[in-house]
Amino acid sequence: MSKTIQNSLNYKKYVVDSKLQYFKPNSAKIEKSFADEVSFSLTQTSKFISPKFFYDKKGSELFEKICDLSEYYPTRTEINILQNLKENFAKYVDHSFRLVELGSGSSVKTRLILDVLNKFQEKIEYFPIDISEILTESSSLLQKDYENLHITGIIDTYEGGLEFIKNYDNKKNLIIFLGSSFGNFVPEDGKKFLKKINSTMKLDDLFLIGLDLVKNKETLENAYDDSKGITAQFNLNVLSRINDELDADFNLNNFSHYARYNENKQRIEMYLKSLVEQFVVIQKANLSITLKKNELIHTEHSHKYKLSQIKELMTQTGFDIKHIWLDENNYFALTLVSKRS
Repeated sequence: MSKTIQNSLNYKKYVVDSKLQYFKPNSAKIEKSFADEVSFSLTQTSKFISPKFFYDKKGSELFEKICDLSEYYPTRTEINILQNLKENFAKYVDHSFRLVELGSGSSVKTRLILDVLNKFQEKIEYFPIDISEILTESSSLLQKDYENLHITGIIDTYEGGLEFIKNYDNKKNLIIFLGSSFGNFVPEDGKKFLKKINSTMKLDDLFLIGLDLVKNKETLENAYDDSKGITAQFNLNVLSRINDELDADFNLNNFSHYARYNENKQRIEMYLKSLVEQFVVIQKANLSITLKKNELIHTEHSHKYKLSQIKELMTQTGFDIKHIWLDENNYFALTLVSKRS
């Protein structure tokens, strides 16, 4: 059983055992943020829901299923790169680095980084940052395989978690943002996020980011609209979350999943399409909305990049590139950077 400790920075500290603890803002803070954001985004001319709200417990489970689909190449491609770079990667990190992950990981990718650290660290420190409560479950799974793993989880937004770590201590951090989640940002917001990460880093910190590369339209659209309909379930689940947490009355049968690749903007665009004219009440957001038949609610952008664009992006946001690793098909890139002095 965990014990709870009140933290002065509006976080509560939960101590599970000597090797697992986590920090969490009070629940009212998270709920208010969710309600406020939904209230804003669903009253715009072009309605949208932020993709960060995909990842409640069920959403995270569905995304794990997506990662196993034959059409969804990013996960297996990134894993392949990580498997091949393990020896090469070790020359950039040493025993003094702590692992900080944006997004909670218990899967192969997190373990591949932990395997590198495990070779020369008697004690591995791991700080996962995730908005979802699944963080505590994934942490427990990891500890079964790494006896020397000490985990301090932060259940908060990435920005909140990064600010927390900035003020935590002076230890060197290896920050990782795996998968292609960065592609969810529109370009200007992406730059702001990278600058935020940069601002929380010390000069000897490192940052490893996964970025999906531009490729043919058919491959991209199949990856985001799979034949088994798992991505559709994942997309629709955000409405279930709003129903459960904000007392809304979305009827999921009145919506369908819709995904397309916009070649000019180099991005997959994902939507929920209203199949009928309908009226929805979201009580905790004090909101009522009317949706027209075929009206779209945007839920995700997934931008794709050229190598030249990655290099330019890192330069613009204050980073120096240490190395870029690619797969044999040039489908995906892992880029290691440091803060420019």
